[in-house]
Amino acid sequence: MTIRLTVAQAIIRFLEAQYVERDGEEHAFFAGCWGIFGHGNVAGVGQALLEREQSGESTHLRYFQGRNEQAMVHASVAYARQRDRLAAFAVTTSVGPGATNMVTGAALATINRLPVLLLPGDVFATRAANPVLQEMENPASMDLSVNDALKPVSRYWDRINRPEQLPPALLAAMRVLTDPAETGAVTLALPQDVQAEAWDWPEELFGRRVWHVARSVPEPAALARAVAAIRAAHKPLIVAGGGVIYSGANDALRDFAVSTGIPVAETQAGKGSLAYDHPQSVGAIGATGTTAANALAAEADLIIGIGTRYSDFTTASRTAFAAEGVRFVNLNVGSFDAHKQSATALVADARVGLAALTEGLIGWRVDDSYIRRATALATDWDAIVQAAYDRDERPLPAQTQIIGAVNELSDPRDVVVCAAGSMPGDLHKLWRTRDRKGYHVEYGFSCMGYEIAGGLGVKMATLDTTVLTGEGDRDVFVMVGDGSYLMMNTELVTAVQEGVKIIVVLVQNHGFASIGALSESLGSQRFGTKYRYRTETGLDGDRLPVDLAANAASLGADVLTADGIDEFRDAVVKAKASTRTTVIHVETDPLISAPDSLAWWDVPVSEVSQLASTQEARRTYEKQKRAQRQHVAPPKTNGKDSTS
Repeated sequence: MTIRLTVAQAIIRFLEAQYVERDGEEHAFFAGCWGIFGHGNVAGVGQALLEREQSGESTHLRYFQGRNEQAMVHASVAYARQRDRLAAFAVTTSVGPGATNMVTGAALATINRLPVLLLPGDVFATRAANPVLQEMENPASMDLSVNDALKPVSRYWDRINRPEQLPPALLAAMRVLTDPAETGAVTLALPQDVQAEAWDWPEELFGRRVWHVARSVPEPAALARAVAAIRAAHKPLIVAGGGVIYSGANDALRDFAVSTGIPVAETQAGKGSLAYDHPQSVGAIGATGTTAANALAAEADLIIGIGTRYSDFTTASRTAFAAEGVRFVNLNVGSFDAHKQSATALVADARVGLAALTEGLIGWRVDDSYIRRATALATDWDAIVQAAYDRDERPLPAQTQIIGAVNELSDPRDVVVCAAGSMPGDLHKLWRTRDRKGYHVEYGFSCMGYEIAGGLGVKMATLDTTVLTGEGDRDVFVMVGDGSYLMMNTELVTAVQEGVKIIVVLVQNHGFASIGALSESLGSQRFGTKYRYRTETGLDGDRLPVDLAANAASLGADVLTADGIDEFRDAVVKAKASTRTTVIHVETDPLISAPDSLAWWDVPVSEVSQLASTQEARRTYEKQKRAQRQHVAPPKTNGKDSTS
């Protein structure tokens, strides 16, 4: 039997029939399709979505209207992350700028190992009307379009030039999207004439298809090597990454840490792997880490990386793990990440791998003195956090006070969302995470403008999870600075349109606070980081009269303006009680910094300069540079180098 549909109609029918299963729990994989329509997709995917919506049949594949193509991808990626990569969105745009606007979002998805399906329109496959509007002609080949820019940022990329190509492309796309080790952005470029072309499709293509997300088990010999390496260690430290949370391995990590006594540090993506007050938790690691985690990292003779990709912030640009002879054991679902740092690699699902390690280490435990030291360091840091929360207010509150107020007034299951500026580093160090899904900071790409769109996606995921599991809903707090807000605030309109409540904490500090501080530390004197009028000497005039509160109100959100920390706390309470998207506008002092763990981040400084500030910064840079490690020593087997 065959069904006659256009290519676009076939895609929508196929996406509706895709399901995912893990641990016996099965549900639809695609929650819907975001779209902004133009001439490249309005008569194809747009028509197919309309026809499905008006068919009278129930469908879970809802259409959502975005305001910015990049933002649609951000919302989709945030949704997938909140759903532990077990659900995703499709995103359709027109050819041309609509498609290229998705490149940033695709890069963010792939860097963070999060699934999203991109369906950009493309130029005519028949080339009958070339050059069409928005076509980038290339004299070397007619087979190129702007969609080729999505190739390097996609985990799978294909162009559907003929209807016959669609079935294998769709199946390949689903394989990648549902594979924890391979997932990221998947792009199917759709020529606008092909989208509207009809074909007789085999009925089986649209049958219910379940993609089973396996929990890969560790290879026995690799497990034995990892167990031996841990047993030989005296001061091991766990670095928990996002893979712990995506695999639902939080309980397994807790059991492993309790059984062995090994302290647990967390990356940005892994924050929430353990509750902040768990006895084995020592907090954030690396360039934005705690004094506790970084002190233990400097002394550790073995680092056990679980579900981490070891970004430069995690490793403090390869200066964090400083002990002579330090070795690594990496448990990761992806071989690429498992083998980093010349590690003893354990390629497996985090939950399964942790259970196997716990069993293999029965009867082994670190010395009590090491446990006491880790506990004391964590206690000292927690006192520093509280002091930052309780800082005496000057004319303007510090950003740390804003974070503290939100942390204390939010419910344990509420979610904090952030991505760029000074806020992510402060949150990593200071936020007291109480729930495995309560912390959502996008720091793989650290994309300015992610926050509001990402918060929308997170909230949509919490609403869908509530329907699936019966769990109570969560408030979503979007923490965003004025710089990132100005990059992309348009999805406030979408949140209002959909009746999806988010709470946006808009911190006004009149410039780029994070880069301003970095610029000063590098001898560049905060050049180009303040929002000021231009004068004869540069951008150093009075502050710009920008009213972001009025802007947010104009987009349909409720707005509360807080003058000082007490008014801010009152505003948080009001926002939580409301059912509508609410923006809380508060001005802070950008020169009051958060507590520092003195970890380093490698940002090169000019080797020659006439500026004394740059010369001094270069001397500091060269000193820090000498502490970098390559971690190229081979892993040890039974306490000996594998090459000996």
